[in-house]
Amino acid sequence: MTRFVVTGTDTGIGKTIFSAALAQATGASYWKPIQSGLEDETDSEVVARLAGVPIRPEAYRLVTPASPHIAAEIDGVNIDIEMLAPPPGDLIVEGAGGALVPVTRTTLYADLFARWQIPVIVCARTALGTINHSLLTIEALKSRGVPLHGLAFLGDAVEDSEAIVSDISGIRHLGRLPTIAPLNSETLAEAFAAGFNAADFA
Repeated sequence: MTRFVVTGTDTGIGKTIFSAALAQATGASYWKPIQSGLEDETDSEVVARLAGVPIRPEAYRLVTPASPHIAAEIDGVNIDIEMLAPPPGDLIVEGAGGALVPVTRTTLYADLFARWQIPVIVCARTALGTINHSLLTIEALKSRGVPLHGLAFLGDAVEDSEAIVSDISGIRHLGRLPTIAPLNSETLAEAFAAGFNAADFA
């Protein structure tokens, strides 16, 4: 069974594009537990457009574009952690922002990942600062007993940064997804196939 959680070192680094590529390559369904911000195209809509895979409905759809804990408070919604149980079957789950983003005032995404025990893929930028951000993210996940499947780098190749994060953390380097332009289903599939080994996700 194909089941992975995709998290990242920060927000806006390309997790959704990687999630779309992974879902497209594996044929797994996609699930965003909490969507914060509905004005623009949502992450589920992006994945549906790019990957053409089944989309599982979000447990919570929050209007305010902010961290889930504060977006829920502003919207007058009470997030019940028990409602955030991943659906069965082949599934790509995407968190919001980085691994330590608060879901509620007392629960972080990393805490959910520890509860779920689904292998996590950490997405990291290749830009300046990625070594520190990546290692901090990995340490936070390890400290909670989260199973780590590997690292996926996003952006232009920076071989030394990519290598040292993997070497120091002991987490395998799965591959790298470059900036893709134009971005569509075909170019995404080509870039993923060129940058990753499908057997690593089987």
